[in-house]
Amino acid sequence: MLDSDYTQRFLFDDSDVRGEWVELERSYAEVLAKHDYPEPVAQLLGELLAAAGLLVGTLKFDGLMVLQARSSGAVPLLMVECSSEREVRGIARFDAAQVTAGATFTELMPDGVLAMTIEPANGQRYQGIVSLDGVTLAESLSSYFASSEQLPTRFWLAADGRRACGMLLQQLPADRIREPEEREASWQHLRTLADTLSAEELLGLDAQTVLHRLYHEEQVRLFEPRPIVFRCSCSRERSASAVISLGQQDAELLIEEQGGEITIDCQFCNQRYSFDAADVAQLFAGAGTEGPSDTRH
Repeated sequence: MLDSDYTQRFLFDDSDVRGEWVELERSYAEVLAKHDYPEPVAQLLGELLAAAGLLVGTLKFDGLMVLQARSSGAVPLLMVECSSEREVRGIARFDAAQVTAGATFTELMPDGVLAMTIEPANGQRYQGIVSLDGVTLAESLSSYFASSEQLPTRFWLAADGRRACGMLLQQLPADRIREPEEREASWQHLRTLADTLSAEELLGLDAQTVLHRLYHEEQVRLFEPRPIVFRCSCSRERSASAVISLGQQDAELLIEEQGGEITIDCQFCNQRYSFDAADVAQLFAGAGTEGPSDTRH
């Protein structure tokens, strides 16, 4: 039996097209448990989490991928991070007074912009930015690839506050089909069949069942699933580095202003890291991050 959180790759043997499938349940629940999100915001965040799971399977990198969507509307920020090890976390900022039941993507995020950033462990940072001009997040992500020099890619996404799922199709460089018109016809055929996929099917069926329903006349190879998990990358060490970056004089002044300790809260998981005067003195003495104060939740 498959784990509740995984990505799964598939290939069409007779076409220059590959795909990815993602299902998130436990990791999605852990992201939502950190904040009290209204249903439309929880759904939108789930879709972006699913998109990150799909994309990480198509990119060859060792490091971190960040998807960040900003807008002038009720949801000014959606942000998801997914590592090459398939460790994911996410957050949304919203104005509760503006979020109505059943609100659509375009209502929640008007005038939106999407940035995709790749931060490799070694190598040059990459970022691409595109307007969120689709009717759905999936359409906007598809437009991102259409407007860039990357491989043509289409997304299908769904989330309901309990599960977040999605499918991706990506056209590969010409190999099996080299004639341009035949190549385009094959790509359009596979996309058109995928467009018949409903949100209920995305959320209720596994990859094998969906691929058989859509492509029973095609030769499709489905690879082994790979697990994806929620994990926050915050730590006391990183928080200590932030304190050190202030400089000793400013850090000591901040302790006085804040009543005896500096507190750093992780926006993603709500973990709190506290540093009192003894901790700060130890940090600037070069003695490390393990001080008298324990991490407080």
